[in-house]
Amino acid sequence: MYHEVTYAELARLKRWRIACVVVVVLLIAYFVFAAVASRSITRDQASISVRDAVVEAATQCCAIEGSFPPTLSHLEEDYGMIINHGDFVVKYEWLGDNVPPSVVVKPR
Repeated sequence: MYHEVTYAELARLKRWRIACVVVVVLLIAYFVFAAVASRSITRDQASISVRDAVVEAATQCCAIEGSFPPTLSHLEEDYGMIINHGDFVVKYEWLGDNVPPSVVVKPR
């Protein structure tokens, strides 16, 4: 049996397609936003980890040598610390032999 498609059915089908497209666009936007937010949080956590590693290495150096290292390169050369300077900017400020250094790490 032949069934003619009415204007009401066509309008309903058009609304259904538009709703599906809107839902897909919203889902894509949500996942893009979540990925960007996740990347930002990961970079911040990595900065904190690098800072903690530098402070720990400086403390270990103080325990072994009796004073905090005057430069970050001392930790890199003598203690094998590897810092990815392409991803992070590390500001190491030596304050004295018996004072822990000021360490600031920022992602690039």
